[in-house]
Amino acid sequence: MNSYNDRTLRLIGPLVVFMIGSLFFRLNIYFEHDLPFIIRFQSIAILYGYVCWNLSRWVILTIQKRYPGFHRTRQRLKYIALAFPLLVHIAYFLRYFTHLYINDQPIGWPTLADYTYTTGIQIFYHCIYVGVYEGLYVFDQWKIVYYEREKLLNIQWQERFESLKSQINPHFLFNSLNSLSSLIREQPEQAEKFLDEMSNVYRYLLRNNEQELVSLQTELQFVESYFHLLKTRYGESIQLKLENLNGYEQYLLPPLTLQILLENAVKHNSILKEQPLVIQIYVEKGYLVVQNNVQKKNLKVASNKVGLHNIITKYQLLKQPEPVIESDDVFFIIRMPLIGNEYIYTKIIDIAHQH
Repeated sequence: MNSYNDRTLRLIGPLVVFMIGSLFFRLNIYFEHDLPFIIRFQSIAILYGYVCWNLSRWVILTIQKRYPGFHRTRQRLKYIALAFPLLVHIAYFLRYFTHLYINDQPIGWPTLADYTYTTGIQIFYHCIYVGVYEGLYVFDQWKIVYYEREKLLNIQWQERFESLKSQINPHFLFNSLNSLSSLIREQPEQAEKFLDEMSNVYRYLLRNNEQELVSLQTELQFVESYFHLLKTRYGESIQLKLENLNGYEQYLLPPLTLQILLENAVKHNSILKEQPLVIQIYVEKGYLVVQNNVQKKNLKVASNKVGLHNIITKYQLLKQPEPVIESDDVFFIIRMPLIGNEYIYTKIIDIAHQH
């Protein structure tokens, strides 16, 4: 809720509630009392309407800050329900004793009939306060969750589309089949291995792109198959080094992340036997690091950086620290946080709370 709307709400809201209350609960005052009494009574009602509105607002916003987000709605409502009787009775007794003081009446406890009737009115008012602030907050949080899901869905469909394009891309398919054809004639055993790895690549592209996260071990197995195709094409002109990965195999990352980065390195760099493209994948301080030496092509390659943007956006939507990109004339480096299994546990708990 932005500050302008909130200021407007705090100004107009108590007046609207006051008019509703006067119409439904205090209409008899206008017919049974004189004008000075009516002015005095209604002035107190408006004053404490503002006090109670702002006190309830402060309590509700404090609870929202402590338990933010759409998935914590049940927790917020529990604490609001606990604070509700206290707010109602504070409102009641402030109003009651102020009326006694202004009307110069002796201090005493209210009758049961007056207490029951007036407390019911305060419950009605405070339901409006809670409905306004918590209702608007829940609606805003629902919109955030909805748009984040829509954004993630768009990214997934875009990646699926890009993956399908790469699968039917004439150059990709031609190069793969051409390499396979040459191997069948010259190295039949290698051709069989190439065909197996090619099948693994296509199978992974079709299956795992639908998942939110995969293990590092699964992603590395796919990358080895994908790199086998590159190696068959470029030979010793391209190298892949996997270092310091033991013990991190069960950590998680978005699927196709490594394939996108390998494809990016191949796309933007010269690959020559005398100047091989070296891609390194290793873990450093909890980050998965992908690094390649920079060998810019003579002809500039058009790029919209969709792949890198999608990787960063996925980490944002997963509520994880963003990948860090470092680039100069020597190396291109991207550091991506490895996601532990506690993320899955937390997500299960959040889903349970939502239901």
